[in-house]
Amino acid sequence: HAYWQMLKDGVDAISEVPAGRWQVNQFFDERPMTPGKMNTRWGGFLDRVDLFDPAFFRISPREAANMDPQQRLLLEVAWEALEDAAQTRDALAGTPVGVFIGISHSEYGALQIAAPERIDAYWSTGNALSIAANRISYLFDFRGPSLAVDTACSSSLVAIHLACQSLRRGESTVALAGGANLILTPTITINFSMAGGTSPDGRCKPFDAQANGMVRGEGAGIVVLKPLDQALLDNDPIHAVILGSAINQDGSTNGIVAPSRVAQEEVLRSAYHDAGVEPADVHYVETHGTGTYLGDPIEAAALGNVVGQNRPEAKTFVI
Repeated sequence: HAYWQMLKDGVDAISEVPAGRWQVNQFFDERPMTPGKMNTRWGGFLDRVDLFDPAFFRISPREAANMDPQQRLLLEVAWEALEDAAQTRDALAGTPVGVFIGISHSEYGALQIAAPERIDAYWSTGNALSIAANRISYLFDFRGPSLAVDTACSSSLVAIHLACQSLRRGESTVALAGGANLILTPTITINFSMAGGTSPDGRCKPFDAQANGMVRGEGAGIVVLKPLDQALLDNDPIHAVILGSAINQDGSTNGIVAPSRVAQEEVLRSAYHDAGVEPADVHYVETHGTGTYLGDPIEAAALGNVVGQNRPEAKTFVI
């Protein structure tokens, strides 16, 4: 609710790297692509990611100390999502509830490797990406599929796609889908800076002539999914309906991180076909919008070629 209110109020939540993460001056250099340095001091950071109530989740303090904070965040938001969905733990325990979590890295595990004498029996379960999903299934006694999904930027969306597929096949009766991302070390930001992908002024300006890169951010989110007919029968609170989805891959392009306009057009058409929606009827699109010279033109062209096709001039769409 606080996040939604922040969006409504137009709050700028970007800040400099908090002192508790790393010493930003040690790794900052305004000159782009300086080895070992990042050209940005900015990001969207969560407060108090070190805090956790292990007893509430029946976890010992020693085990909790070895757990990636991303796992802790996911437990917290999974609990809150089920409460918001009016789903009780007792009713779902032992049933085929699926858990699909988008997660791409464990920087916390890398920090612990730097002090091998502190690694104990909880290190592997505390930092394995698979356990980010499995721990939720374990806590609630869910018996459906439980897996981590890493498709980089699209991880959480692909997790939702797989959750919907599982529900449609009858493999899961309910599904939790979402993801988490925390920025605990400078490593990945340095990597993105070396590739020219980070905005030095901390402002992402997608589809703008002044676009100069993305701004990394943190967060965790989970949605509870159920077939619509069943949700209506159960009188569940319903926030939105997913009509359809699709996934694909760019295939061979001029570089492994370079997107393909053709592939993006194909996945858009597949998604609208699966949803039974005419692209010309779409009036709002939430884009990837990296604010980069490489990604923005390709994404804009793909959207224009698909969503703009056969569209009356007076019928615009918003991105």
